[in-house]
Amino acid sequence: MPKSKKRGSNHQRGAGGQHRNVQPFSDEDASIETMSHCSGFSDPASFTEEGPEVDEEATQEDFEYKLKGFIDLTLDKSAKTRQAALEGLKNALTSKILYEFILERRMTLTDSIERCIKKGKSDEQSAATRLACLLCVQLGSGIESEEILKTLGPVLKKIICDGTASIQARQACATCLGVCCFIVTDDITELYSTMECLENIFTKSYLRERDTTGISSTHHTVLHISALLAWTLLLTICPVSEVKKKLEMHLHKLPNLLSCDDVNMRIAAGETLALLFELARETEADFFYEDMELLTQKLRALATDGNKHRAKVDKRKQRSVFRDVLRAVEERDFPTETVKFGPERMYIDCWVKKQTYDTFKEILGSGMQYHLQSNEFLRNVFELGPPVMLDAATLKTMKISRFERHLYNSAAFKARTKARSKCRDKRTDVGEFF
Repeated sequence: MPKSKKRGSNHQRGAGGQHRNVQPFSDEDASIETMSHCSGFSDPASFTEEGPEVDEEATQEDFEYKLKGFIDLTLDKSAKTRQAALEGLKNALTSKILYEFILERRMTLTDSIERCIKKGKSDEQSAATRLACLLCVQLGSGIESEEILKTLGPVLKKIICDGTASIQARQACATCLGVCCFIVTDDITELYSTMECLENIFTKSYLRERDTTGISSTHHTVLHISALLAWTLLLTICPVSEVKKKLEMHLHKLPNLLSCDDVNMRIAAGETLALLFELARETEADFFYEDMELLTQKLRALATDGNKHRAKVDKRKQRSVFRDVLRAVEERDFPTETVKFGPERMYIDCWVKKQTYDTFKEILGSGMQYHLQSNEFLRNVFELGPPVMLDAATLKTMKISRFERHLYNSAAFKARTKARSKCRDKRTDVGEFF
C-alpha cells in the first residue's frame, strides 16, 4: 500500500486556488467509493499477502484514514452508502484488532449504530447490529461494552418485540442482544431481563406451528431460532440456581420443537436439548428425566430420517447433528473437535463450548482464527491464556510461499488422479471378467 498523501488539499481548493464549500462526494459517488474501500477489507488474508516491504506507519495511517471515512459515511443521506460503510467497518474489525482506535471513537460509533438501527431498513439494521457485536468483541467485557449495551439494549429489545418490524431486523437484533449481553456479564439483572425477552419470542413455537388464522407461520421460524440460540448462549453463563429454574421451565417443552417443519429449528432444538442435559448432569449427579424413552425415540428417528419429501442436504445435515445429540442424551458422550489457529490448537469437548464457538464463528466468519490468536477477550472465554507472541523470524518460517503451495497442490492433484485411475481400472477389470 503506498504511503499516505496529504489529506484534504484537493477537496478544499477549487480552480485557481480559491476556497469553496463543496461536498467531496455525491450520494452515488460515495457509494462507489465506499464499496471500493470495503472490498479491501473483505478478506483477512489481504492484510498479510506477500509483497514488497512497505512503511508500516504509513500503511496504518492510511488504514485508519479509511476507517474514519467509513465512520463519517454512516451518517450519509444515502442508505446504500451507510450500509456499505457499516460493512466496511465490520470487515475491518473482523480482520484486525483495533482496540485503541475504537476506544477513542466508541461513542461516535455507538451513536451511528443506534441511528442506523432506529431509522434504517432491514439490511442496514442487520449490518448495524453485526457491527455492534464486533465492537463489544473488540472492547471485551469492560465498562466500554457496558455503555454500548446500555445505549443499544432498549432499542434492540423494542425492535425484537415489535410485530410490525421486519423479521430480518428482529432476527439480527435478537442475536446482537444475546451476544452483547454475553460479553457484558457483570450485570445479572440485565442478563435475566434479556433472557426473558428472548424467551417471550421462541416459546411461541412450543404450542403452535401455525398462527391463529391457520396460515403457516414459517417466516417467523428464523426469528424463533435466533432467539433460542441467543437464549441458550446466555444460559451457559447463568448461576446454578437460575440454570435449575430454566431446566424446569423448558426441558419438557423443547422436545415439541423437534417436530417443526423447518430443519434448522429441529437442529437448534436438538443442540439446545443436548446442552440442557449437559448442564443438568453437571448440577445434579443423579439427574433423571422422566420421558427419556420417548425423547430418545424422537432423536433416533431424526438421526436416521429417510423421508423422501425432505431435501437430501437437509437430511444429511440433520442426521449428522442428531447422531451426536442422541449420544449426548443417552451416553453422555461428546465428539471432540479440534480447532487449529497458527501454532496453537483448541479442543471443543462439550456442548457449552461448542455453542459458544459456533456463535462467535458466525459473527467473525473468516476472522475467527485471527481473533482466537490475538483477541484477549476470546482467549479468556475459551481459557487459552494470554496471546502467544511470535517474532518475525518465527512467523516467516511458518509461512508457506505461494510457489510452495502451488507445488504441494500440484503433487496432491497428481496423486489423487493416479489413485482414482487405479480404482477405475479395477472396476473395468471386474466388469470385463464378469
